[in-house]
Amino acid sequence: MTEITDAIAALVGGTPLVELAQVAPEYGVRFFAKLEGQNPTGSVKDRIVLRMLQRARELGALAPGQAIVEASTGNTGLAVAMLGRRLGHPVEICVPESVYPEIGRLLRAHHATVRWVPRQAGIKSALEVAARVAREEGAFFLDQFGNEENVRTHYETTAHEILEALPRVDAFVAGIGTGGTITGVGRRLKEANPHCRVVGVEPRLGVHLQGLTSLEEGFIPPLLDESLLDGKLLVGNRHAVSHARRVLGSEGLFVGISSGAVMHAAMRVASRLGSGNVVLIFADGGAKYLSTEIWEAADPEAAYDPEDPIDDVLWW
Repeated sequence: MTEITDAIAALVGGTPLVELAQVAPEYGVRFFAKLEGQNPTGSVKDRIVLRMLQRARELGALAPGQAIVEASTGNTGLAVAMLGRRLGHPVEICVPESVYPEIGRLLRAHHATVRWVPRQAGIKSALEVAARVAREEGAFFLDQFGNEENVRTHYETTAHEILEALPRVDAFVAGIGTGGTITGVGRRLKEANPHCRVVGVEPRLGVHLQGLTSLEEGFIPPLLDESLLDGKLLVGNRHAVSHARRVLGSEGLFVGISSGAVMHAAMRVASRLGSGNVVLIFADGGAKYLSTEIWEAADPEAAYDPEDPIDDVLWW
């Protein structure tokens, strides 16, 4: 690994866990957010991509100079583009056309080749395209949805960092994308506290929330261990956006749309928990979503209405 890559690798992980004192409920529940947007490319995906690339090179599965192909809606692709290039690999990312405009621009800025997949096809078809490119062109398929290093990374690093900063976690709320974060972190938190409730967040059927996967659409990420889940919430665009705006206005944290969905879910979890420490994964920052104009005219108090009609499902 080159010196410059070593320097960047040292910046991956070690993200802060901060208390959200302004938005937490008043009835004995404390919220703590893991700010994964502070990784080098701005998301939690830097963690898994670094580990997967290192491991593939160690095992000889990824040869020096070999092209890398991956399917992504944004964050993983950016991490592969940045880290892959530092290691001397050409990178091609298969991307659904439904992603936000900034994603394509950022991938090209990192000198990645972008292969667009029709928006109706989504991430499942993007994965099929990436696998075909690997077979036909001899590229290395990173496969974030099926690579066990994904789960292992979060078990060994993300969860470890959370427990070092906060030894008792009573509930953990994270988005369901590849399933790696909620499976790896959730497993370790339950080992530390068997009573810890692990709650996954996914979009409602037909709703596009960048980085999250709707299990109702029929694609179950192979890495997701559903037996770890004590609850699951389905979140719509309105609640995701309003809570992202509320976090910005009340806490000064510029987080992404999926983080807004996680925030909304945490409020629902808190109403059942009664008291205790809740850890939220804020997977990325808000800069990638500026073209949506959702940040304008954001009164943080108006953005959250506790009487909103229920548009999610909660079970445990």
